[in-house]
Amino acid sequence: MTRPLSAAQRFVDLLPSEMCRELPIIYSPLMEIAPLQGLIDLGGIDAVIFTSGEGVRVASAAQPLRLRAYCVGERTASAACEAGWSAQYVGDTADTLVEALLASRPSGKLLHLHGEYTRGAVAERLSEGGVSCSGQAIYRQALCPLSAEAEAALTAQIPLIVPLFSPRTATHFDSLCPEKAHLSLIAMSDAVAEAMPRLQSRVRHVSKFPTAEAMAELVCDVAAALLRVETKPPED
Repeated sequence: MTRPLSAAQRFVDLLPSEMCRELPIIYSPLMEIAPLQGLIDLGGIDAVIFTSGEGVRVASAAQPLRLRAYCVGERTASAACEAGWSAQYVGDTADTLVEALLASRPSGKLLHLHGEYTRGAVAERLSEGGVSCSGQAIYRQALCPLSAEAEAALTAQIPLIVPLFSPRTATHFDSLCPEKAHLSLIAMSDAVAEAMPRLQSRVRHVSKFPTAEAMAELVCDVAAALLRVETKPPED
């Protein structure tokens, strides 16, 4: 599991417990989330935009005021609701959110709360389309090395299923992975798959939808196929 530890554990909770017993989980977060110093100023802001659960958690810990929140992903919207924001699910991608907000044209000023590295140019595209929106980076996404357990498994060429959720993490994994590792790569989108040029020859699967649930379903399918191969009796 390559996501930050808390996010990785939430993802594992979506997987069948029996499968996790048969295929041990190796946690090797390739990214660490750290709040940035500085206040989140919601003065004059009518609604916020969250494109990740990490944005929800950092903003909720730093800011007692709760506003309307437009969210990418049902899990992000659910996390925002639980934290007290008046959250609305607006599609599964930044593109979908931008299209929806340009169509509905919410009044007032919006603020996109995001990490230092963000994709989709949400605030810029909304502003260009006539919706008042600015952005603020509220957390750092620091890249991390492979854990000792993950490095040992990769070097030993043990068959591994590796879910990757962002192009930046995929690029980082591509740079760290040993050449002869035995991998089944699962990418959340085409952009994630294309971020691993050195690993293009490996077995790759791309999720049908950019959601944790769709990724978990694909992991289960790939794991089932791997277990069938490992338990197949030898031919005479």
